[in-house]
Amino acid sequence: MALLNFKKTEGPVPGTLSPEVEAFLQGYSIEVMPRTAQKVDDFRAILPKGTRVYIAHIEGTPIEDMVATAKRIAAEGFEVMPHFPARIIKDAATLNDWIARYQGEAGVKQALLLAGGVDVPHGDFHSSIQLLETEAFDRAGFTNLHVAGHPEGNTDIDPDGGMKAVEEALDWKQKYSERTDASMAIATQFAFEAAPIIAWADQLRAAGISLPIHIGIAGPAKLQTMIKFAIACGVGPSLRVLQRRAKDVTKLLLPFEPTEVISDLAAHKAANPDFNIAQVHFFPLGGIKTNAHWAIENGGAAAQPANA
Repeated sequence: MALLNFKKTEGPVPGTLSPEVEAFLQGYSIEVMPRTAQKVDDFRAILPKGTRVYIAHIEGTPIEDMVATAKRIAAEGFEVMPHFPARIIKDAATLNDWIARYQGEAGVKQALLLAGGVDVPHGDFHSSIQLLETEAFDRAGFTNLHVAGHPEGNTDIDPDGGMKAVEEALDWKQKYSERTDASMAIATQFAFEAAPIIAWADQLRAAGISLPIHIGIAGPAKLQTMIKFAIACGVGPSLRVLQRRAKDVTKLLLPFEPTEVISDLAAHKAANPDFNIAQVHFFPLGGIKTNAHWAIENGGAAAQPANA
């Protein structure tokens, strides 16, 4: 079973980039928050032109900050996809207000719908299915609707650690995708091993769920940072990859990079063109600039020129 590359590197040696990895990284997306986006002077200096930028909506973040971030990033020429976490949306009026603000101020027509990491819902909604059932996004003419996926399960949805409820929800969303004009895809939580991801994707396909998968990958970060986020986000058995490395104190401060998991997924995609993982979605746990530079060094498209 392949593990992440534990070696500290200074970037690949010229001429040694894998064509499979280069192809796999094309069109990748990345996730930011209003406070992390503020640390980037100009996204055009670090991201390929037209990159999709998800904006995570954490509980307590004012909608005004979310919309302002979306407006700024869209103005720099990027596709913006804000999160709509069901459990922090009070009611249908709030949902419609958010949609109107995003569209009116930032021209947004894309959204990631998810339950959200909140134990007690703030109002009427507790799931992304309920958001879809309002048909608010259809009425607003959204062109892309993404939903959450969990390659290693989600105990928030399946408390017993199984996959039944998660898969039933995805089956409902598959059927919904067949009756909406919006393009739909699954954006997943991050994991650290390729084998469980491949098995999960193949299982979905066998169950008739053909939505393209944008696989979540944790960008380069210190091991302590990676472990903290992995535990907070409920990463499953592949957390053992981090736990094994943590036993070696000499590696605690070295950057932890997704080299091997991406290489394995890229090789599988190259050998199986129908494999339903379509793109990489980065969680920049070690910083947006660090993640963007790593992607370029490993075969992702370069940022656009400053005068573009």
